[in-house]
This record gives sequence, C-alpha cells and structure tokens, in this order.
Amino acid sequence: MKLMMFETDRVTHLGVVDGETVIDLAACNGTLPQTLHELVAGGPEGLGIVARAADGAPDEVRRPLDKVTPALPLPRPGKFICVGLNYALHAKEGGHDIPEYPSLFVRWPTSLVAAGAPVTLPRASEQLDYEGELTIVIGKRGRHIAEADALSHVFGYTIFNDVSVRAYQRKTSQWTAGKNFDGTGPLGPVVVTQDDLPPGASGLRITTRVNGETRQDSNTSDMIFPPARIIAILSEIMTLEPGDIIATGTPSGVAHAMDPPGWMKAGDEVEVEIEGIGVLRNPVAAET
Repeated sequence: MKLMMFETDRVTHLGVVDGETVIDLAACNGTLPQTLHELVAGGPEGLGIVARAADGAPDEVRRPLDKVTPALPLPRPGKFICVGLNYALHAKEGGHDIPEYPSLFVRWPTSLVAAGAPVTLPRASEQLDYEGELTIVIGKRGRHIAEADALSHVFGYTIFNDVSVRAYQRKTSQWTAGKNFDGTGPLGPVVVTQDDLPPGASGLRITTRVNGETRQDSNTSDMIFPPARIIAILSEIMTLEPGDIIATGTPSGVAHAMDPPGWMKAGDEVEVEIEGIGVLRNPVAAET
C-alpha cells in the first residue's frame, strides 16, 4: 500500500495512493487515523482497517494526485538517523576505505522539506550536492534486535534526498553542519508498506537526475550494510520506535566527484527515483 500526507486548502490529510488518485481517508471515515505517524503507531491492526476502508473507495473521496500538494510524511520524527558511505563505489569516490562499521549522523526536522517544495541553496556556500537514498520507516519498537528479526520492525520505505552542503560537511570530521542546513532534506512523497516491496527493499533500481540528466544509477542490493543489518546495529545503541526514520546511504555519482563538480544551482530540478516506490522531485531555489 502506498500512503502519503497531502494538503488541500491548507488542510493536511492522510491518503492512500491508488493509480493517479489519492484516497482521502478522513473523507472515507472520520474515525480513521489522521496522520501517518498515528497510523504507524497503531500497528498492523490499524493498517488493516485502512486497507479495508480504501478498498473500493468511491469517487467522491478520491482526489487527483496532480491537484494535491504533498506534505512531509513524518514531519517531526522522534529520530532521523542517516547512514553514510553505504555503497562501495560512493565510499571510493570520496577517498574513503570500505567501512567495517557504518558512519552515522542525524538530521533535524528543520532541515526537512516535502516533495515539490524548493531545496534551499544557502547563502553560505554554492557547494550544494544531491544524495538519493532508500529510507526506512520503523513500525515496531525494539532494542537489541537480532538481524534475523529486524525486518519485522519495518513499517515501510520512502525516498530521501540527503542534500549536502559539502564545504560545511568538510569543516570538521563530524558531518552534522553540512547535513542540516534549513530546507535541504527532501522526503517522500509516499511511504510504501514493506509487504509491497521485496524483503529489505533489496534489488530496487535507484537513480538521481538533475535537470533530466542521470547522475546516480545503482541498485539497493549494492549496499554494504542492508536494512536488516542497519536496524540490528542501531538497536545495539538505542531503542527504535514507531515513526523513526533511517536513511540508508547514497550510491556513487554525487556532484563533488565530478570534474568539475556538478553542484546544484538555483533553478535546477532534482529527482530521486526508486523502483517500486516512486519519484521524489524538487526544484532548487536560492535562500532569500
């Protein structure tokens, strides 16, 4: 099932995507979950209720996808954890060894933007880079999760563009500054439940395009640390909770590895596409 948060007339709704329409769940039944976070927290039973409500939904509760505005699927996740250097060729193009343990950093909610909203080219630097990433949405609480059990803790998967301000990322050995400029983290527009994708979302083509030019082209099966392993590792450190988000790293082909670097500019359009999930598309606009 494909789920999304969307806006109409400045009101945010939870919907089920069906073809070129989105089913407004509140219009179906006012007792259904009103946000994706509420649905994720409700567990499998709530998801089943939503699936039954969407099945055969009448035309009057369906809205054309091109007539709604995507909203952030989870605007304020309890945790947003990112994995760096998780594709071997990307590690090599940045001059790094293949890691034996994942590089980890976090994203703050103020850095996130919805699909279709502008990515901000900051005043501070022109070194604006894209990073298309498969992203996990946690559905079940857990600590010390065995890798063999890890995928049972996944609600679904979405798309993230870990847009990075490289000059600030490289100011220190810690990446937090370059990864948390306001308006540099496109997320969404849909979350696909795990049962609609291969286990661990493996074997899916992942591409990033800038103004229609393909810059990244890889497959999620090429990860060094696949989703189950990432979840197991993180749960050694912290309790994972419903609605937590984990971005799994980006393939090779980023802008800083080009000669000359292919930084994104104001007026560009960047798209990340993952097979079976969809397309995350955003314009780039200069900070005002």
